[in-house]
Amino acid sequence: MDWLHVRRGDAPLIVTFPHSGTDLTSRHTDAFLSPWLARRDADWWIDRLYAFAHGLGATTIRTDISRSVIDVNRDPSGASLYPGQATTGLCPLTSFDGEPLYRGDGPDAAEIAERRATWFDPYHAAVAAEIARLRARQDNIVLYDAHSIRSHIPRLFDGRLPQFSIGTNDGASCDRTLAREVQSICAASGHDHVLNGRFKGGWTTRHYGRPETGVHAIQMELAMRGYIPEPATPAPGTWPPPFSLSVAAPMIVILDEILRACISYVHLDKGSS
Repeated sequence: MDWLHVRRGDAPLIVTFPHSGTDLTSRHTDAFLSPWLARRDADWWIDRLYAFAHGLGATTIRTDISRSVIDVNRDPSGASLYPGQATTGLCPLTSFDGEPLYRGDGPDAAEIAERRATWFDPYHAAVAAEIARLRARQDNIVLYDAHSIRSHIPRLFDGRLPQFSIGTNDGASCDRTLAREVQSICAASGHDHVLNGRFKGGWTTRHYGRPETGVHAIQMELAMRGYIPEPATPAPGTWPPPFSLSVAAPMIVILDEILRACISYVHLDKGSS
């Protein structure tokens, strides 16, 4: 599976990248109205932004497959994670802004099932295997689901998204002590932040986060303006902006502190609160 990348570490931390991929696959590319549009909503350069995690001993898991082909952070049953709110599904038919992605009707039930078996299931088998590997060594681990998104998407949220959107499924997926520690780091950074606001955590956070069994899952949704020169309106000539370490460096400092806090939480063996 050359589209799935698992890099093992020994720290009690797994960092997942469900939306870093941009591969539409050769047999699906022609079905999309615009390959650029089908790739636009990727979490651009997020794996590069968190590349330092390997130096902390974290395990990382990422997919090359575009979320437009199949979104590995959605409920595989097709149920909405945010009932009553605009969102995208397991095999999205529209972009974040509501533009149609396909030339025709999009994938039927049989095609969706095939995509799930080909990409969704192996991705989550890898996540589950790494959780089991690390849990065999210690009582608690942290699963950190790394995301980013454009700062302004009126269809999904009003106004400008906070720089840091921390999601713990309203406290169900992660010990509150750890959530408060991450929140305090975001607050100290001087950037705006929110805990369990518009983004409370996707399927990964909700499915694996079981503090009572030693798995603390937290989602971090970053507004892209924090690490790339985000244009007001994405266009083929300006999107995605290039990734630059010098531009991203201040954000990397903050994220490094957050991931270190996740590791320290486990090492200090803090109890639930």
